Order: sequence, then structure tokens, then C-alpha cells
Amino acid sequence: MIIKSPIDLELTQSSGQTSQPPWRICGDSYSEVVNVNDKLTIFDVQQSGDFLDFNFYGDVGKKEAISRLKYIYDLDFDLDKFYKYLDNHAELAEMSEFCNGLRLFLAPDPFECVISSICSANNSIKRWTKSISEMKEKWGHEHEGYYTFPQSSVLLNAFLDDEDEFNSSDIDDICKCKNNLKECGVGYRAPYMRKASEIFALETDLSEIAKMSYDEAFETILEIPGVGPKVADCILLYGFNFKEAFPSDVWIKRIVSYLYFDGKDMKVEKVREFGMEEFGDYAGYVQLYMFHYARKSGLMAKLKR
Repeated sequence: MIIKSPIDLELTQSSGQTSQPPWRICGDSYSEVVNVNDKLTIFDVQQSGDFLDFNFYGDVGKKEAISRLKYIYDLDFDLDKFYKYLDNHAELAEMSEFCNGLRLFLAPDPFECVISSICSANNSIKRWTKSISEMKEKWGHEHEGYYTFPQSSVLLNAFLDDEDEFNSSDIDDICKCKNNLKECGVGYRAPYMRKASEIFALETDLSEIAKMSYDEAFETILEIPGVGPKVADCILLYGFNFKEAFPSDVWIKRIVSYLYFDGKDMKVEKVREFGMEEFGDYAGYVQLYMFHYARKSGLMAKLKR
């Protein structure tokens, strides 16, 4: 079936949003297992002109499946209205051309976004997505060849590294220890991931965060060890659809400085405050478009020099 909301599926999938790894590519389609009202369902999407051609396989109704798909790809967000907003701001006017059809790629599972965002810190897109995919295969639930992301209560009991696994199991050779977090390539982030799992398994109901104000949710996420403002904003934007979030790092700082402040050196926290105040409810989308515009237009290469 055709879902008539404009989107560039490939751009959205490959944009490095820390909600989840890109879906599995099967020919011209992207597919993944999605939890729809506690029923595991295979979603299959492909580009059809400017729109999505959507099929699903599972014991759920059409209305339920479409609603879930629309959330994941943020298909109810009015791109045309957003592009008019960009066009009315000289600093942003070129972005709709370079990033046309780019949408938020929201997490079906907010806990996966928490761990993905932690994993992405000081990491490449290729490495963190590989790590998350390996974690799904080790501890997730298998469904028709696909794997869900493990629940916090499961990941809480994962071994940190080969030494932890060797000392806590009956394995007779440490070289055989492969069922641990560091084996997935997460490095120093492993203790942060296990602590996050502990918090959301035993202390904080993750579903309550979506009901909080942005400021309350931000402070709650910051309580996770190893999570700073950038990662917290990524979690809130990609995991909970807080569009007022403006994830800011050194690259966003350079882009904002170039576009708005004549290249003046700025602190990242000031850039975050500027983005939230300047762009309001569009802050998350503007940040997403800024980054990909800088990559595609050559601005990123210019700023590197």
C-alpha cells in the first residue's frame, strides 16, 4: 500500500540517527521486526516515487500497522511547512534542496535508542550500528530471522567483558568468552550500558519519560552515568520525539558558528541554548538538516580546513 507522505527513505535510513541501526536491505526494500501492541510484526518499506510502499506481516490490523509506521518515520510531520520555514531564513534556505525528504527515524523501542545513543558517543556510525546489531543477535528475541533489541532486564545481566564472563561462568578458556558487551565492540561504554539497563529495569519506568516536560526528561536522562547533554538530547529527540531538542557537538558548533556568528568560537552549551531558543519546535529537524547539509554541500570539508 502507498503511504502518501513525502520521504527520502534511503537518506532517512542512512542519516545516522541514534534511534536504531538502519533496517535490513532486501533488494529495494528495507525491513525490520517491529512491536505493534505487543505483537511482533515484520515491516517492509520501499521507495515509490516520493512516497513509501508499505507491507507488513503479522497478526495486527492495517490501522495499527500504519499508525506505527507513521510514528517511526514521523510521516505526520509537515515537511512542506518546514521547508517554507527554512526558505524564510537566509542561513537555512539551501537545506531543503540538499536534504529533501529527510525525516526523523524514531525508535520503535526507546530503550534501544538509549543504548544506541550511548554507543554512538565518540564513535563512527558504522561501528555503533554494528555493535547494536550484534547485541540484538546475542540477547534479543529471534522472530522469523529478525531480532528485537533486548529488554533492560535482559541486558542488565549481560557480562561486561571476557574476564567478567570467565569468572562468572563455567567456561574453561577465556578465549571462548564471546557472550559479553565488550565483544560487541562497545569498549569503555559497557559499564554505562549496564548501568542504564539497571536504572530502567529496576528504578525508572522508561514510558514515563514521554509524559514529562522536556526539561524534566532531560534531567532524568542526564542521571545515567556516561550520558552528557549531547547524548541526552539524542535520546530525547530520536527515542521520544522531543522535537525541541537540539543535540550539539563540535560539528554542530562549527556549523552554527559559521552560519550565524561569523565563525566565532563558541561553547557547545551556548550553541545548544541558541538552537533551542532560535528554532523552537523545529530545533530537532533543523539540527538534523544542518548536519546533512554540511556533509552534502561541502561545508563540512570547508570547516575541517
